[in-house]
Amino acid sequence: MTDRWNAHVRERVPLVHCITNYVTVNDVANALLACGGSPIMADDIGEAADIAAMSSAVVLNIGTLNRRTIASMKAAGMAANQKDIPVVLDPVGAGASALRNEAVAELLCAVRFAVIRGNLSEISYLAGLSSSTRGVDSSAADSKNDAVYAARTVAERFGCTAAITGKVDVVTDGRRLAKIENGVAEMGRITGTGCMLSGVIGAYVGANGDAFMACVAAVASMGLAGEWALAETNGRGTGSLHIGIIDALSRIGDAALAEQGKVRYETFG
Repeated sequence: MTDRWNAHVRERVPLVHCITNYVTVNDVANALLACGGSPIMADDIGEAADIAAMSSAVVLNIGTLNRRTIASMKAAGMAANQKDIPVVLDPVGAGASALRNEAVAELLCAVRFAVIRGNLSEISYLAGLSSSTRGVDSSAADSKNDAVYAARTVAERFGCTAAITGKVDVVTDGRRLAKIENGVAEMGRITGTGCMLSGVIGAYVGANGDAFMACVAAVASMGLAGEWALAETNGRGTGSLHIGIIDALSRIGDAALAEQGKVRYETFG
């Protein structure tokens, strides 16, 4: 990776409107600030559309879902679509409950998404595959599903870039395919790393024109941040790792990503 995806975020300081998981909202805001974006979290129906219309990107995360925020998410997403502002969906726990499934269906019907990012269980559900989401985590039972197939199906069905994060991350827009092997297993022991990544994707997509390449750069940067944080905290524990990831995000540039990014581009057979 040799382009200026990271540099563009810091130069352009994209305003990213997040309606997100209240468990991790502070982490998402700090991750956005660290990578060079500017976060705003406005989830009231009275202003959601107005804030979305002035933003560089909108991120919708259904992690702590309620009916009030479903309406706000739809309003924000639709307002963004009217101005061709990219919208990112994080379908946390899709497949786990009737409310989540109804909310995702409503959002996908009303809003055009630039990126949909989730774990294998969540994206499998959106792809119409058998899935057994375990709360907000991917289920081991879904490891039988082909991540590339699931991601490509979602990308083609919804006209977006689809990203599945896991041991090997998969990103595709239905035509192009990237597999990314940055990251460490310990990131799974910290709540919110997925939510943080979705916010960071919003910043990268909001600052760069190519949603697929911007998403690849964001996913690789987040994984690399986990690697740096684990090495630098020297086993002090998950709290130090948590802060270390945000520290690392604030320092990762395009040169480091080009040298240490484990990105492999493939073609579809």
